[in-house]
Amino acid sequence: MTIFSLAACGGAGSGSSGKDGSEPASLEASADTSADSVKEESESTAAEGTESISDNSAAEDAEEEENYETGDASLDNPRNQDEIGENELLVVSFGTSFNDSRRATIGAIEEALEKAFPEWSVRRAFTSQIIIDHINRRDKVQIDNVGEALDRAVKNGVKKLVVQPTHLMDGFEYNDLVNEVAEYADAFDKIAIGKPLLSSEEDFKAVEEAITGVTADYDDGETAIVFMGHGTEADSNGIYADMQKKLTADGFANYYIGTVEAEPSVEDVLEQVKSGTYKRVVLRPLMVVAGDHANNDMAGDDEDSWKSIFENAGYKVECVLEGLGGVDAIKQLYVSHAQTAIEEALS
Repeated sequence: MTIFSLAACGGAGSGSSGKDGSEPASLEASADTSADSVKEESESTAAEGTESISDNSAAEDAEEEENYETGDASLDNPRNQDEIGENELLVVSFGTSFNDSRRATIGAIEEALEKAFPEWSVRRAFTSQIIIDHINRRDKVQIDNVGEALDRAVKNGVKKLVVQPTHLMDGFEYNDLVNEVAEYADAFDKIAIGKPLLSSEEDFKAVEEAITGVTADYDDGETAIVFMGHGTEADSNGIYADMQKKLTADGFANYYIGTVEAEPSVEDVLEQVKSGTYKRVVLRPLMVVAGDHANNDMAGDDEDSWKSIFENAGYKVECVLEGLGGVDAIKQLYVSHAQTAIEEALS
């Protein structure tokens, strides 16, 4: 286990994570530090932060999203209620303003965790303030950011806090989350942070089985099955190439993975598909949610969408707008990661 004691964190509120990404992070601390000092440190850190590439993308997504019917926000549970018990399971996601997709993916993961751990109060936080503000402005629904969720936990007297991110990888956003949570080390008896989706060879195998399982009906010898990932400038972008190698090595030669923001690009994937004798292409997002990237960059009608690019290359194209969060096997993998973190929090 990667342990975050006060020494490992460099002292309370230092923001140094000390994590290596291999196991859930656990922060042990006494609970006698005042909540006010924790809040002040959190607000100071937030004020000094700069807007991330992901939030730039989120701003564009919020504008593009207005072209779509995103569903009824009132059907989604924002999970920002008080009356939290002593044990809280905080589920942290980047977020999406597509209401139906949010409920079917992030909401579905939260429900799976709540069912698996009924003795824990499941709450939600998003890391994208732009998405939070957009939902609040459009739908009058308030979703906590990470700092607000942590402050809520402190106010409610939570003693054991487990944070389970829905991130795919150990990248910039996961590291930012670990650092922000570390600032609250003294506010709880115990904190543990679960691993991202793809953190081990076993995870890669489980995700491979999940994505090939939900697309098995398309595997007819004439169809290329293409997954669109987000992509990142971080070294962790290599997970896409790693997953591609695993799929190919395990006999799924007609499965391809590209990214919308990094490499492999859609052009890279198109060249690979052209090397086969496929007549049809099925597109699915390799993302937790099916938000703007899936609806617009993947399945949109603009000439630079993945759908249009493959159609213009002569393929029949079918788009499946389902995020990974709606796949049962993926939900259970998050449950498994949370279970490991909970065991650490209770040890």
